[in-house]
Amino acid sequence: MRRILYLLTFFPILAFGQYNIDRLIMIGRSALYYEDYVLSIQYFNQAISAKPYLYEPWYFRGIAKYYLDDFRGAESDCTEAIERNPYVVGLYELRGLCRINQKKYGDAIIDYTRALRYAPESQNLWHNRILCRIQEKDYERGLAEVDTMLQHWPRYARAYSMQAEIFLLKQDTTQAITSLDKSLDLDPYDGNTWSARAVVSLSRQEWKDGERFLDKSIHLLPKHAGNYINRAMARYNQNNLRGAMADYDTALDLDPNNFLGHYNRGLLRAQVGDDNRGIEDFDFVLRLEPNNLMALFNRALLLEQTGNLRAAIRDYSKVIDEFPNFWFGLEHRASCYRRLGNTRQAELDEFRILKAQMDKRYGKPQPRLSKKQMRRKSDTDPDKYNQLVVADEQNVEHEYRSDYRGRVQNHRVEIALQPMFSLSFVNVKSEVQNYIAFDREVDAFNQQHPKHPLYIIGSQPNLGESLMQRHFAFLDSITTAISEAKGGEKIKPMLIQRAVAYSGIQNFDSAIDDLSTLIQMDSTSNSAIAHWLRAVCQARINEFNASQGTNIELKSANVLSDLSQAILRAPNNAFLYYNRGNLFAQRKDYTRAIDDYNQAIKLDKNLAEAWYNRGLVHIYANRLAEGISDLSKAGELGLYTAYSVIKKYREK
Repeated sequence: MRRILYLLTFFPILAFGQYNIDRLIMIGRSALYYEDYVLSIQYFNQAISAKPYLYEPWYFRGIAKYYLDDFRGAESDCTEAIERNPYVVGLYELRGLCRINQKKYGDAIIDYTRALRYAPESQNLWHNRILCRIQEKDYERGLAEVDTMLQHWPRYARAYSMQAEIFLLKQDTTQAITSLDKSLDLDPYDGNTWSARAVVSLSRQEWKDGERFLDKSIHLLPKHAGNYINRAMARYNQNNLRGAMADYDTALDLDPNNFLGHYNRGLLRAQVGDDNRGIEDFDFVLRLEPNNLMALFNRALLLEQTGNLRAAIRDYSKVIDEFPNFWFGLEHRASCYRRLGNTRQAELDEFRILKAQMDKRYGKPQPRLSKKQMRRKSDTDPDKYNQLVVADEQNVEHEYRSDYRGRVQNHRVEIALQPMFSLSFVNVKSEVQNYIAFDREVDAFNQQHPKHPLYIIGSQPNLGESLMQRHFAFLDSITTAISEAKGGEKIKPMLIQRAVAYSGIQNFDSAIDDLSTLIQMDSTSNSAIAHWLRAVCQARINEFNASQGTNIELKSANVLSDLSQAILRAPNNAFLYYNRGNLFAQRKDYTRAIDDYNQAIKLDKNLAEAWYNRGLVHIYANRLAEGISDLSKAGELGLYTAYSVIKKYREK
């Protein structure tokens, strides 16, 4: 009993003096790993309050803020960490990324320079500093640093891509092509490099080559709207209007607010006689830029064509107010006035046209424009109203390299299984699935303790501020209740409830302590729930530890043992078979994983996650047809991410 009370008087949140700060930081890092950034910040806040002289909590809190796009706050935390330990390379790298996201490229260069003193062989640091040099227009130093990189890493394709970008900015297209071709020889699977090579060809009006290069880029980067915009330009200039229209449609599906896509598609629709839909495109452009005179004039032409003469006059007038001697616009407005019977206004416009034609100082004749001509977006010459628009500058999307890009888990994910089912006080509702997870033993527990019901959840919810405070308050109250109960039967359900609360705030070690205590006290009462939850908590710890390079074989065996014990006590619980199937799948024991998924589906045919994971396991075991069939069933049950996986593997 003394040992039990020792475990139960542990206050993880409210009593710093009793808390192991290293463990507190580790729990915060675990929450960070599972993308619960707000919760992780709370743990690091406590560590900072307890021991403000440690650099690690400042650093990890900075990482959490970085993922929350609080770049200024993350930069400040990195600065605090550097003051406490100026020899950690990762601090400068993270602060450099924060400064880049605030467009403070000069300050980022300072950080990367300091980091390179301690890690001169870091390819990422060299790469990012060169990109910052490009942003700062320090092209000569950028080229010199590229040369240094190529001495160290002569087969690093992206160095040649950066070199090409600098040459393009210096208007040296010949050198740029040489560098891009070298980059593509080394890495023909870089879609951005193919895109850059296409831009050079388009600038030289080499439309066929540009389209060919963009085909390769789109194959590698199918979700990049800019590639479709550029390929539409190449196709348009080869008289492939149908192909150009299809590319504009695809680009706008991917990026509905793309200015160039709507403007150029509007022109193309006008050219093929699709006037009403052309008006829709120019309406959208004018919502983005209400004073865009080119869009106004083109919309006016289409409004006149469709018979909406008053609206056409309104748009013509705005353009003519800005360009009083634009006689082509005056001619069209005069025509609209005549059709409306307003002869006086029509004659005034016609007189201005005649005067402009007689005196070239007030204007010039409207040229016969080739449809192959293009204008830059900033060019407001009204004579170019019917030319396709290109961006003023072809901006290159820089990919800064670091370990902080993307989701944290993706740094070491091998198999994208749906997660294990666990227990929580918070019910996670799906917007598309109506499925309600149910288990008799959990329901019986809730019947006995209705005040704090347990929910079966497939993904751990991220707690907001109010839910966090409720969890902390509940932990405080239930710990007091356990201490006052002085052992006995009363504390058994409370141990389960506190373990669920601990797992909700990512404190899996403390949850395991409570569950282990319960299992030692009683091997029958609520035993399946205890083994189930302990297995999930240990599995989450294992996943985090594996990402840190720790060997987890022994701990993984504990998870398997707990799940097997839980299944012995609750053989009709589909979620337990599903969880054990996940464990086997992660160990690449696909045969046993499929056996467990089969049993889970037999017990609950609506368990979409089991169909999904069994489908993935079939695919990884090279049974593609069976895998696609299972994924299709998962999608049918509401797990719609299955369809993107089906598409990926069906194409393969």
